[in-house]
This record gives sequence, structure tokens and C-alpha cells, in this order.
Amino acid sequence: MKYSEIFNELVEGLHRCFEKLPDYRTGENVRYEIKDAALSAFGIFFTQSASFLAYQRMLEERKGKSNVGSLFGVEHIPSDNQIRNLLDPLEPELLYEVFGQGLKAVESSAHLEAFRSYDGQVLISCDGTQTISSSKVHCANCSRRELATGKTQYAHTAILPVVVKAGESRVLALEPEFITPQDGHEKQDCERAAIKRWVKRNIGRYARGQYTLLGDDLYACQPICELFLEAGFNFILVCKPDSHIALYEQVDFLAKSGLVERVRMRHWNGHYAEIHQYRFANGLPLRRGEDALLVNWCEITITREDNGQRLYHNAFITLHKLTSNNVVPVVRDGRARWKSENETHNVLKTKGYHLEHNFGHGQQFLANFLATLNLLAFLFHTLLNLLDEPYQLLRKHLVARRDFFNDLRALLRYVLFDNWNHLMRFMLQGLELIPDV
Repeated sequence: MKYSEIFNELVEGLHRCFEKLPDYRTGENVRYEIKDAALSAFGIFFTQSASFLAYQRMLEERKGKSNVGSLFGVEHIPSDNQIRNLLDPLEPELLYEVFGQGLKAVESSAHLEAFRSYDGQVLISCDGTQTISSSKVHCANCSRRELATGKTQYAHTAILPVVVKAGESRVLALEPEFITPQDGHEKQDCERAAIKRWVKRNIGRYARGQYTLLGDDLYACQPICELFLEAGFNFILVCKPDSHIALYEQVDFLAKSGLVERVRMRHWNGHYAEIHQYRFANGLPLRRGEDALLVNWCEITITREDNGQRLYHNAFITLHKLTSNNVVPVVRDGRARWKSENETHNVLKTKGYHLEHNFGHGQQFLANFLATLNLLAFLFHTLLNLLDEPYQLLRKHLVARRDFFNDLRALLRYVLFDNWNHLMRFMLQGLELIPDV
């Protein structure tokens, strides 16, 4: 069994970032370092255990050491309230460099090649989701909505970009973009303003022409598409008829003239035959006016062969020049956008990360800072699944996330480990996956 140093390298990246976190305390009570507070909070999300730190304090009392120290390098474990107070003034943007380090780790190991899609592109799916909400607790960074009952609902929402690939269950989390009140009161205005900030902040970070952004119809407007182009991104975006009247007028005109090309394919899904029908056209105006951006449009309709029932329908715009040879993989990549919901939002909210749980709201940035630490924990587990052989073997044997994290929590509660590889070796030997030597 080959043991790697990837876990230690990832934690070292955390340390480099956390050591730069500002300390806004003005009093004399500075026993706990900001770094220890951030690492301790990260440990909670990484182990998916709200009680993780309480058990580590018990270990420290009995044995003079703890797993939060040996695994994450925490010197002094703050209380939960101390962690909240220390982290509340810190903006989540202070953590964003760690996401870049994670992507570099995948690139340097050549594993990013496994995420390349049509034309060698790496797909980044962007979609907004709510993190926490409350009708009572709120802060300056909450968005608010007046309910029909007369009550006010407060919430934190964010765009969570992830690297995806059709057929790949794992996603690579990138830094989020939080939707804040100053963006406006309408959801569209808020999310559009947030995706613009994310793109502008990342101009120059991603290799031009090698990354394709996926998104819903909300992003398929000229100002955002032009910004994508300026930043060097291609795009495949959902394109609905009711919000793109000029474009669909052209589609209808070309269709009547027989100039919309078609591809028909038969697919057996294991139970019945499906008919996949594609239509596409190139060089269509995204909006009215002489300055309209020209885009390429494609559509997919899936029906049952036996009874004609329509199973799926969607349409996309892209910069890829569409032909009968590439429309299928381009549509496939566009449909990978749903991994934002299935492999990202759903996992973060229902598979142990509890993204919608209020771990601490705070008065300034705490809610968003903790959500970002949670996303980093999600990213770290994905990176270990890609790059750490013992971790891969464990997850292959403990297929259910629940089983893996239950074992992880129990062991870290009762047994003191010298380091990550010691923990991995102990679990593999206990499951008789490697010899006990």
C-alpha cells in the first residue's frame, strides 16, 4: 500500500492561509490564535461531527494530546463560542486561495485530464443555492424576503461553482460567491451580479479557451456572455424561448426554410428504447439589435420509442461551432450542469455536511465564513478520493458515506492517532484490507 503526503500537503495549505487571517481583537485575552479557531472549525466539517472538538478536549485531558492536534495542527482548542467570536469579523474571501491550491494539486497530479470533456474543455458548472435561513436570526449580510404572512425571511445564498464531467460522480468545488443584499432585491439581479463578481475576480486565473462555464437560463444574456468571453471562458447555457424571443424567431424562420439541422439517435436504457432527437443552428443573434452577440443554438428532445412519451427537453447556446458530429457531446456537456444540484447541493445538504444548518450566524461574516470552511472540507474529501490510495481503498469498501464517516468519527473519538496515514492504516487493517504487520 502506497501512502501519500497529500493530506499533509492540503493541511499545510490551510496553515499558510490561516496564518494570514487578521486578528481584530483589541483586548489582552489573546490565548487562542485565529489559526487555531479556523482549523478547529474546519475539523468539525471535515469529520462531519458537531461534537468533534468536545471529544478532542476529553482526549487531551486524558492523554495530553488530541487528534485535532495530530491531524490538523491545532495547538489550543477554543470553545465553540470562542471560535464563533474569533471568526465572525473574517470575510470568506480570505479563504479562497485554498480552493486554488486544491485545483493545482489536481493539475499537478495529471488527474485534471480525467475531467476534460468535449474539445479538451474543463467544465465549470455554476448555480446558486441557499445555505441557511431564519425568520428570527439575521445579520448585515442576510438577504431578506417579505412573506405573504407578513413575516420577514432572512437567508444566506451563494453561487457554488464546481468542476464537473458527464459520467463522473465526483465534483471539484471552487471558491463560492455569496449573494449579498447590496446586489438588489430581485433574485435575478442578485445572482447575475454575483456571477459577474466571480468571473471578474478570476480573470487570468484559468487558461484562456480551456474552460467552459455551464449555467441556467439566468446567465444566457448578452452582458454576462460578453463577460465570459472577455475572461476567456467558453459557455454552454440553458436557453429558454420565453426569455430569448429574438433568437427563437430566427430558429422558427430557419426551421420553416429547412435550415435547422437534425440528428436522430436510438438509445437503449436497459428497460426500453429512447429516441434522442437533436436540432441545431449556428450564428443566431442572442438579442435584437445590430450589436447582438452571435451564438450557436442546439436542442434535445428525448421520447420513448414505444409510446412517444416525452421524457426530457432542453436547449442550449454555446460558442462551439455545431455540426452533426459534435452536437451530441456538446449537449451532453450542457446537461452536466445538473451535477450542481445532484452531486453538489444535494450532497452538501443531505449527506452529512449539513450546509443549511446554522452552525453560527454571527453579526458580520460568520455564517458565510463557516459555509466556506464546509465547502473546503467537501473539496478535501474529493481530493483525497482522487489522490490518496488508502482513502480510495477505504471508500471503495465503505461505499456508503454514512458508514465511512461513522467509522471516522468513532475512531477519532476514542483512539489517538499520530497522523493521517496512521489513521488510514488502522482502518484498512481493521477491515482486513491490508495485512496487520
